[in-house]
Amino acid sequence: MKNGESNINGEKINYSIEHPENGCCETMEITNEEPAGKMNLRTYIPAIFSFIMLMAGILFDYFGTFPHFTGWIRILWYTVAYLPVGVPVLIEGFQHIRKGDFFTEFLLMSIATLGAFAIGEYPEGVAVMLFYAVGELFQGAAVKKARGNIRALLDARPDSASVYRGGTYISVGPERVSVGEKIQVRAGEKIPLDGKLLSERASVNTAAITGESKPDTIARGEKVFAGSINLDRVIEIETIKEFKDSSIARILDMVQNATARKSRTELFIRKFARVYTPIVVFLAIGLTFLPYFFVDDYVFRDWLYRALIFLVISCPCALVISIPLGYFGGLGAASRNGILFKGASFLDAIVKVNTVVMDKTGTVTKGVFKIREVVNSSAFTEAELMKYLMAMERQSTHPIAKAIIEYRAEGTDLEATNVSEVAGKGLKGTVNGKNVLVGNKALMTSNGILVPSATDNIVESIVMVALDGKFAGYVTIADELKEDADQAIKQIRGSGISTIIMLSGDKDSITRQVAKELQIDWAKGGLLPEDKLDEVETLKKQSGTNVAFIGDGINDAPVLAASDIGIAMGGLGSDVAIETADVIIQTDQPSRFARAIEIGRSTRHIVWQNIGLAFGVKAIVMILGVLGMASMWEAVFADVGVALLAILNAVRLQKMDWS
Repeated sequence: MKNGESNINGEKINYSIEHPENGCCETMEITNEEPAGKMNLRTYIPAIFSFIMLMAGILFDYFGTFPHFTGWIRILWYTVAYLPVGVPVLIEGFQHIRKGDFFTEFLLMSIATLGAFAIGEYPEGVAVMLFYAVGELFQGAAVKKARGNIRALLDARPDSASVYRGGTYISVGPERVSVGEKIQVRAGEKIPLDGKLLSERASVNTAAITGESKPDTIARGEKVFAGSINLDRVIEIETIKEFKDSSIARILDMVQNATARKSRTELFIRKFARVYTPIVVFLAIGLTFLPYFFVDDYVFRDWLYRALIFLVISCPCALVISIPLGYFGGLGAASRNGILFKGASFLDAIVKVNTVVMDKTGTVTKGVFKIREVVNSSAFTEAELMKYLMAMERQSTHPIAKAIIEYRAEGTDLEATNVSEVAGKGLKGTVNGKNVLVGNKALMTSNGILVPSATDNIVESIVMVALDGKFAGYVTIADELKEDADQAIKQIRGSGISTIIMLSGDKDSITRQVAKELQIDWAKGGLLPEDKLDEVETLKKQSGTNVAFIGDGINDAPVLAASDIGIAMGGLGSDVAIETADVIIQTDQPSRFARAIEIGRSTRHIVWQNIGLAFGVKAIVMILGVLGMASMWEAVFADVGVALLAILNAVRLQKMDWS
């Protein structure tokens, strides 16, 4: 990794990401025993304790259940309630002041709550700080949940390599294998390092690296990539790169760097506090001392009281509650619709999207092969063609063979004998006394079979059949579109998205055909992860472009991290894509993206309504407080009452019909 180190199998993973915009670094430690997104219950204990103490104090105040709850007992009680949630904020504010950053929301919260204590409104002081602490906890939980992306990638990489040393194969960590060593990979295992194949052939699933929708057949001497899965037999490989330079390690590095390039979204209240806090503080100071020069009967204690009321009124309690509540209302509404946002900031980000880039396999297609068309020559019937084809394909474990066998459930009683594989071309054998060839055009032409020229224009995977030296026909096999794929594109356009693009690791011809069928603006196939990343980075450089990427595979992880907002298919998508993305579509339906935009817009409207409500009411009561026409009760209403109204408004998100 670029900044730090990583180990798996229970060891700690350390990394640091520098944020150029503020010059700070975020350091994270993740262990395999405890997920990064887990929120420890102890984190909530201070807020729970303060809440219980506050409720008990209010009960004693207003119901007289404790007659001696006065004087120093009352002050001490509320002080104890205040300290668990107040001390961390006071310390944070002090540390910011030491760094020269005076006007933060920590300072405003500190002054407002201590001011409430100074004028005897102890419950208000505790409540305001408690609400602020709870809002911070909600945001912290969302951030911690999103931190699993690096750990998920590390879990996805191969754990060990079987390397030939001292006349036998031994298991070692892939990072301990040198270039030029021979390794063995069993069927079903991940290939741990990039290398060249020593065995005669291999069938490998490269979807994790390239996004290719069908497994590849690799011949002796050809390259194989780390992260690919060996499908059908034990193979031997000579390593050509160290693990740190392998394909899966490069993807890991790209995700880390892409995450570093994605600037952190600051909470609105913190941006707002940088302007609001100094204004409020200086106004309160002015309200205390300036009347001395203009009022004949100036009394310091009276104007200090007005200033403290002013501070209580100006306390952003309604904002602190209603803003996160509004966003979490949106998060809840999205969750009920099968959409998981990893943080409130992404509800804002999705509203700004004007360009959608999507993967093909597993995103708009099912990633499952089906026979699309059966074409027989005039010399043979379709039934004959399929009967001999299915008999041959029963001898193969290739996914395409599985698609052919499942085409006709009733099957056939014919059996193939003397079946052998022609590397990179197909199968040959005998069925019912006939010599049968099943494979690609290269197999046909090498055996003198004349193939119709019309097959040259077919972009799907094609399996040709010849019987006793005569061309019998062919079947085309393709990945099926998801049921809502066409609807998804229409809804995305209907939501105001101006540009839709498809980028895929699958064949360029297949990618372009799917894009044409769905009326996508333009498409490009045959892309490796770094190629996809380059394309998205180029788009992001265009002025005014906000890019959302929708994908589902390990190979999509770098692009998901680099885009302005990454959306992963959560039902069948890879764990790496899910952990790296900002938004998860749990139902695997691409049409849910448009609904996510709608929920984001509604959430934003309600949040800004709450902001307007809070500012409007507070401005009125502030003026009354300055004129001496508002008491602490009005101040409490301007804070707590407005907060309640904002909460009721935010709850509307839970009641909306998104169908």
